Amino acid sequence: MGLGGISPIQLLIILAIVILIFGTKRLKSLGGDVGSAIKSFKTAMKEEEKPAEPEPLEKKSKDANFSEVKDQEKQD
Repeated sequence: MGLGGISPIQLLIILAIVILIFGTKRLKSLGGDVGSAIKSFKTAMKEEEKPAEPEPLEKKSKDANFSEVKDQEKQD
């Protein structure tokens, strides 16, 4: 007995029928699609696990208000 009451010979017969119905090219492309879907799912899960990096605070330079001060002096 194999998996759940299915013998290895029965699995080979089922595999042969599937290959006859779908063909090897379609099965190969289907396998590639499934593989790429699993890979993208794994990368998405890894991205979620990373903690979000805090956004850097904006640093105001000492000269940030220089133009405002200069404009105020002109008005006076």
